[in-house]
Amino acid sequence: MILHCVFLRFKAATATSEKNAAFEAIAALKDVIPGIIDVKYGQNVSPEGLNGGFVDGFIVTLESPEARDDYLAHPQHVEAGERLVSLTDGGLAGLLVFDMNV
Repeated sequence: MILHCVFLRFKAATATSEKNAAFEAIAALKDVIPGIIDVKYGQNVSPEGLNGGFVDGFIVTLESPEARDDYLAHPQHVEAGERLVSLTDGGLAGLLVFDMNV
């Protein structure tokens, strides 16, 4: 399995409703793209203060590296990703992506 972890630094002006809509669009991909096992999203709740400004994020659990690759190339993922990038502070610099085999 692959954990596809994405951490975000949203623009200060991004409304909670915009964030939630963007996360719900990612979660909806589970019903469209084969190989997605689960999607979780939310705010960082760590008390350590080591988030580097990335205070929101989501994790997509995928069956395999091949499922991850199909997910990344899927047109609906690309569309949802572009929406997220438009809401982040600094565009792509407002994202941190970390994939891990589990």
